[in-house]
Amino acid sequence: MFFKKLFGNNISPDCEYCRYYAKNSSGDPMCSKGSANFGTPCFRYAYDPLKREPKVMPEIPEFTADDFKL
Repeated sequence: MFFKKLFGNNISPDCEYCRYYAKNSSGDPMCSKGSANFGTPCFRYAYDPLKREPKVMPEIPEFTADDFKL
């Protein structure tokens, strides 16, 4: 059986979505597994869907009755 992943099947690897990615107290990125090449995923990359932020929903425009007249 085919199951669709939480955010789609074509997620490009990114350190910010990795299970081992964190920021230290000064706000600099760090990897608990020791990888120093941020921006390029390493072989230890493990996707964590809870670290992904959802996209912002677009504003719904306000309509008036004149918008629906022919």
